[in-house]
Amino acid sequence: MPVEPLSQKEIEDRLAELPGWSAADGRLTRSYRLGTHFAATAMVVHIAQVQEELDHHSDLTLGYNTVDLSVHTHSAGGAVTVKDFELAQRVEALAPGHGAQ
Repeated sequence: MPVEPLSQKEIEDRLAELPGWSAADGRLTRSYRLGTHFAATAMVVHIAQVQEELDHHSDLTLGYNTVDLSVHTHSAGGAVTVKDFELAQRVEALAPGHGAQ
């Protein structure tokens, strides 16, 4: 079943429930800072597992002690959809366990 793009109002309303996340250039984005490179690497692996479970993948960048995500839905023409918010919520839920800020 195709996923429909969200309106700008729907995106703004949903972002209000996800501190630290923003929407720019048709994507949801978030950066996390962690205590060590190893902690950041572990978080990337955990996010990859969630992405596989959801069958929805972000652009995921590992820095020395940072993790950056950028996500949109290719099947919706590169727009932001509920799938992107589902992934963002799952990442937000796992981030504290990795000490991410």
